[in-house]
Amino acid sequence: MSWKMMLYEYVHHKNQMNLDYSVEPLLPFVTDVPFLQAQIRRLARTSQNDQDRHYSPVKNETRLTITQTIEQPAYVTASIRLRQSMVGIIGVTEHEEKRLESEQLTFEEQEGKWVITNIQSTGNELLQPTQRVVMSPSAASVPQTVDQGLLKLSSMPFLNYEVLPYLEPALRKNYYDRHKAVQYADRWWDQANPAYLEFEVDCSNYISQCLFAGEAPMHYTGKRDSGWWYKGRNNSQELWSFSWAVAQSLQGYMTSNDHGLRAKEVHKAENLELGDVISYDWNGDGRYRHSTIVTAKDANGMPLVNAHTTNSKHRYWSYKDSYAWTEQTRYRFLHVIDQD
Repeated sequence: MSWKMMLYEYVHHKNQMNLDYSVEPLLPFVTDVPFLQAQIRRLARTSQNDQDRHYSPVKNETRLTITQTIEQPAYVTASIRLRQSMVGIIGVTEHEEKRLESEQLTFEEQEGKWVITNIQSTGNELLQPTQRVVMSPSAASVPQTVDQGLLKLSSMPFLNYEVLPYLEPALRKNYYDRHKAVQYADRWWDQANPAYLEFEVDCSNYISQCLFAGEAPMHYTGKRDSGWWYKGRNNSQELWSFSWAVAQSLQGYMTSNDHGLRAKEVHKAENLELGDVISYDWNGDGRYRHSTIVTAKDANGMPLVNAHTTNSKHRYWSYKDSYAWTEQTRYRFLHVIDQD
């Protein structure tokens, strides 16, 4: 069996693993013990969480894309993207979650057969916030696009002129349109909007875009450590606020702001509405490193969220199926104030 055939076997058995909550299908050909141990812990959490929700998985489908390979005499390294569709039921209600995951696998031939000796998840919630941007051909012209009028910045909070072109700035009312925020979140959950730069850790950049699409007023200060704003990139100059792209700064801005985009913290996830935001502190140390937006509710009335980094649509809010989740994980449930 070639390494490529082994890769397809891996994807097939991993798909089954997520239905059975067991790593047993991988044991004959995966020798990465830390990976297997992490999977055992994750699957145990997921199983318990699904039981608590009265959720039963029905089917999983996974599409594989090989994005890069490096072939050496002794080993092969393959970077892959997995597009997953997971269907389950609560009572008689069917729920579908979609997710994109990226991994890097190392294959070695041992005693005449290929085995997978290392599996690294890439682009997941464990990654720390960074200002490094993923430059793509579609993003190369973003600063020019933005400067030409996508975001008409002023020194005061404002709404997107493209949304309400007939109103004078002084007459505008700040109103958060949850429907538009969710529409945007569902439209761009699995890819980057070419009107914006894509960050290596893109979760809060994506959430800010959703909030702005919901007509949350941008607050342009020109200072990276104040306001909530995005303008793009000009040569090496990064033209966006930390609150736009960093989870810790975004939740801090939303809860401390007294006008424009602001939020009130609620104490239960079920109190959130569509278009609200959840911030995640994985280690319980007060540093929030991930952001999601509520885009649906399950049959129990609990939030389902969209996110980037590990791109997800209608994922259960608790994230206990994440590699980043720990027993110390804490959440901030942020209810966006609808109107000033």
